[in-house]
Amino acid sequence: MNWDDVRVFLAVARGESLSRAAPVLKMDVATVSRRIARLEESIGGTLFVKSPSGYAMTELGSRIFERAVGAEDVLSQAFDEGQFQSSGLRGQIRIGAPDGCANFLLPQVCARIREENPELEMQILALPRVVNLSKREADIAITVSPPQAGRLLVQKITDYHLHLAMRSDEDVPKSKEDLRARTIVGYIPDMIFDSELDYLGELGTGAVQMASNSVAVQLQMLRQGGIGFVHDFALPFAPELVRTFTHAVSLKRSFYLVRHAADRRSERMRQIAGLLQREIRSEVESLEALVP
Repeated sequence: MNWDDVRVFLAVARGESLSRAAPVLKMDVATVSRRIARLEESIGGTLFVKSPSGYAMTELGSRIFERAVGAEDVLSQAFDEGQFQSSGLRGQIRIGAPDGCANFLLPQVCARIREENPELEMQILALPRVVNLSKREADIAITVSPPQAGRLLVQKITDYHLHLAMRSDEDVPKSKEDLRARTIVGYIPDMIFDSELDYLGELGTGAVQMASNSVAVQLQMLRQGGIGFVHDFALPFAPELVRTFTHAVSLKRSFYLVRHAADRRSERMRQIAGLLQREIRSEVESLEALVP
């Protein structure tokens, strides 16, 4: 069997369509279709069933997928050995993270890691949802809740804090009743992808008048007025905002580093995970210390 055909199969299985797999493989859709047909012919069975929502794996396809992922992990570890040297880390690494972490922490973190490892190519994937490691959307994920399923390694990185914030030139609220009369800024309610992000449930304020699925956009909304929860580590990037109502409301959340269980045997991935943990923890502490 041609490993390149298996690579095409994995891309279609993860993308669940030929059109999503094609740019990943740097092929046109017709070529991807021919390669899948060739692989099915060589196996003597059907790997996918086409449906209105895309390409769904058959039972045979699912069994082969599990084994193919295992073979891919073994090959990745072999290549990792060539990308880890005493002189520094090399190759590409993609980190998936919620956009608060991706916007306000990871740019500085990745810059410092690359100072020590200039041959390391670092990519930041900012998504308003949980990154899917099984579909290889990223090599490492930063999450706000430890995943409960899958073959994954999970390590807590650090705690961080959130408080209500508003423009410094607005009147300070005196009570929770006063808060309910303000313009509330927060997440779009039906797009909260993790219960840990349901900050406004703590206030019982009801409707959100200004909402976004992006933490960075919420910060820009607050610069225009209103009140909402902000990560303490993001406040140094918006000096016109100040924390308020801290005597009554203070939230603590955590970041977790998640990677494939097979990476346990990779010295390169162990080193990268360790650097990310160290630098994220340091960046959170440094930025939170700047908040008055």
